[in-house]
Amino acid sequence: MVLINNFVYVYRRALQVGGVSNPPTQHGYAHASRGRRSSHHLGDDRERAILATAERLLQERPLADFSVDDLAKGAGISRPTFYFYFPSKNAVLLTLLDEVNTRAHAALTALAGKVSGDPASVWRARIEAFFEMSGSHRAVAVAGAAATATNPEVREAWSTLMHRWISSTTAAITTERQRGAAPEIVPAEDLSVALNMLSERVMAATFTAEERAIPEDRVIDTLAHIWLASIYQDGKALIAP
Repeated sequence: MVLINNFVYVYRRALQVGGVSNPPTQHGYAHASRGRRSSHHLGDDRERAILATAERLLQERPLADFSVDDLAKGAGISRPTFYFYFPSKNAVLLTLLDEVNTRAHAALTALAGKVSGDPASVWRARIEAFFEMSGSHRAVAVAGAAATATNPEVREAWSTLMHRWISSTTAAITTERQRGAAPEIVPAEDLSVALNMLSERVMAATFTAEERAIPEDRVIDTLAHIWLASIYQDGKALIAP
């Protein structure tokens, strides 16, 4: 039974990654009755209910402190039904992280068109996007970061997320250096890694209200100052000759 459940989950996950939410069904060839929801939609609703329950529970306590039974109960389904959609709690977290990854990709795509203008505003927009992406689903972001130490799959998903931001930042720093606006003191990628990891840690501390954490209303200003001071000389873009 466990092997069957794992196979179903892997199959469904592969379809989702490929851009298909579920395998073809008769619903795809004939219209369903107007007075009745199809099982396709019911399955989507149940999966969303599990994910919503997980995110709500993560806001209250760590992943290790709630069970599959808690997830099933919160989603209004039985424990066996839960296993049709996910083989474990970790699989639920992975799906939530996939969704955060999708939002990150969309945010970076939007930022790609904002490479000109006042450098302070451009970099601040990047930091705000990272903050919004993490903050709008802060419980998932915090749980994902915490699970990287013990879960290889979560570590890979989180690494993918960070890699996207690091690569985008590296490219932006390189562009600023090529136009003569920023000095080349350390490798662009190294600087990008340091700045993004710093931002991740600072935001995580704020989101979890750690002692001595920066207040939420000052995080972006503080990080923007650090980024500008690190990328440019005296925190200001140089005027190219």
